[in-house]
Amino acid sequence: MLKHWKELLGAGQAPGSAGNSSLAQKTPGVGPPPQSRQRSEGVQKRQSPGLEQFFSSIRDQENLSILDLAGASQANISFITNLGHRIYSDDIIRTLEAAFGGPGDFYENQADPERVRKFMSGTLDFPEQSFGGALVWDTLQFLAPSLLHDTVEQLYNVLQPGASMLAFFHADEKARSVPIYNYRIADAKTILLTSRGTRAPAQFFNNRALEKLFSRFQSLKFFLTRDALREVIVKR
Repeated sequence: MLKHWKELLGAGQAPGSAGNSSLAQKTPGVGPPPQSRQRSEGVQKRQSPGLEQFFSSIRDQENLSILDLAGASQANISFITNLGHRIYSDDIIRTLEAAFGGPGDFYENQADPERVRKFMSGTLDFPEQSFGGALVWDTLQFLAPSLLHDTVEQLYNVLQPGASMLAFFHADEKARSVPIYNYRIADAKTILLTSRGTRAPAQFFNNRALEKLFSRFQSLKFFLTRDALREVIVKR
């Protein structure tokens, strides 16, 4: 059975647990976060209106558990815990590769019931309403429609009412492949990105498609950036 690494940092216990925090495998640092115009040794730095909106939504709250799907990063850990919150890090891109990579087509493999079962059992497997916010980044655009629906449903279940979720979608409908990044928080409105390669997106997401995808959620807000990235804040 597929087990991908998960790590809770800041409070010493997993969401919904009574105090037995398990620090599972900690991945090696993946390098600093990204930029849009300034570049240094493969690191991009860019302003993110969506990230600024996300932190604005939790500004007056305390002791939240925040889900970060970019994988464990000291930059993200320090920033979130310094705000007085806990962070739970999970590298969902790595889990996707482990579950659906290898022989066969990456997206066709996402229709394999056994692979899907292993992926879902090792991903977002938390008690309901565990998190007061989620940083999903660009991960959802690499899920085939059926798996995407199930994953978004699970995100809905593990978020608390009123919680915000940040997700990124590339807005160029003609792009045959899009970059995959590691996301590191530089400050409340700036992210650092390091490349993890490229992959064809599962589908193109325009505003209407995103409204349908998040139809169960309370509200949806779009930010279209200069670098053809659609940033989305979804409120549970």
